[in-house]
Amino acid sequence: MSSVRARRSETRWVTRFMPVFLAVCFGLTTYTTAKRVCVDHFLHRRQEPSAAIAFLVFYLVTFTFMLLTYIRLFLVIQLNPGVVPLGQRAIWRLEKEEKEKPSWRRHKHKQTGDIEANAYSNVGPDDDPDSPGLESFYSKDVFICESDGKPRWCHSCCTWKPDRAHHCSEIDRCVKKMDHYCPWVGGIVGETSFKYFIQFTFYASLCSIVVITACAVCTRQRLHTGHGLDGFVVAILALSGLLGFFAVTMFITSARYALQNMTNIDYLKSKNFVHNLAIRVPRGIQSCEKYKVVTYPISKSGDLGTPLPGDVGARGVANMRDMLATRTFAVVKTELGENPWDLGFYRNWKSVMGNSIIDWLLPLKDSPCATYENNESFYEMGPIYLRVRERFRLPHLTDDEKGFTTSKKELSSKSQAKERKQKKQEQESQDRAHGSANL
Repeated sequence: MSSVRARRSETRWVTRFMPVFLAVCFGLTTYTTAKRVCVDHFLHRRQEPSAAIAFLVFYLVTFTFMLLTYIRLFLVIQLNPGVVPLGQRAIWRLEKEEKEKPSWRRHKHKQTGDIEANAYSNVGPDDDPDSPGLESFYSKDVFICESDGKPRWCHSCCTWKPDRAHHCSEIDRCVKKMDHYCPWVGGIVGETSFKYFIQFTFYASLCSIVVITACAVCTRQRLHTGHGLDGFVVAILALSGLLGFFAVTMFITSARYALQNMTNIDYLKSKNFVHNLAIRVPRGIQSCEKYKVVTYPISKSGDLGTPLPGDVGARGVANMRDMLATRTFAVVKTELGENPWDLGFYRNWKSVMGNSIIDWLLPLKDSPCATYENNESFYEMGPIYLRVRERFRLPHLTDDEKGFTTSKKELSSKSQAKERKQKKQEQESQDRAHGSANL
């Protein structure tokens, strides 16, 4: 997958400049700490080789891990930012805009309105029962939906938004588990990069502490012996203090989000936001005062009503096989502040950072949540999901329907392979459109 760039030119230039600025800071810090502090001051002037070796070893270890995590973070953001593939209508629109716009205006882009709050505006959702990506929702037992029972739709990307995906106005794309846009690390921090962002800020915090301590001790001893201040040491002390404060703050905040299985976007919405859940229930369940019932696949007329036994199936085929393939969902709401993905601190942490301490410390494997595959939901659900079922007294699936889940999954493997091929073709078309936009 090709990299995704910011739509605004000023944001792109800032994003390109910040990594270069950090590289210069890394170089100056290494020179000052290793040469002027450890070698010149502690080893030559103070004749304290133990102090010089200690500070140098601690610095090189923390700096190496910080550099490795930053490189992995930067590469993941550039090569696999975790964006949702564009819908075909969005690809056509981009290609048309690129052909119609003059070359000097092709990077201009104006985005108005709140995309997240107005999911069905401008470009309405695809009403085609075979809409690409729709089956991936109703093949689950639970997914996030709108009040009408359909998955969330992004009118800018012209696609169905998976659970926990949000539209980023900076890059004008939907991002899985979007946290924030960070020019310091080269782009969007989301599902695929959040783990490496935590690791980078952790090692950056440790490295800053080592540098601050070494420079502070060096400065104090120079003043005590009357040698005066070293301009390099004072400058790096101030710079490390500033960047260190930023790194520690970001690490604490990001680690807290990981422990709560949240993102920055989730946290900002958590106080006054409820989730609409489409939860699978047995066929034949009717809508009531507590919840509305919808049925998939959608009929050609767009009707989400529950078909009765003997009626024509959702796609006009009146046979029992198609009737069994239908899935009924109850549309319910969580309470304010409830997080249906909260698994508990330890399991939340492992879902982001990995299953072992090695995974927590080294940037080797992707987050388990980024590779999670389950027929129940896009992401593992926590106790809140079970409480919601009990709160609305939703009946459990029958044994026949549970058994049919597996058989339907096998039967739909060909259609899923076709859908993956179509998504790949759409992604290639989208990459060509974005490539021409960034020439």
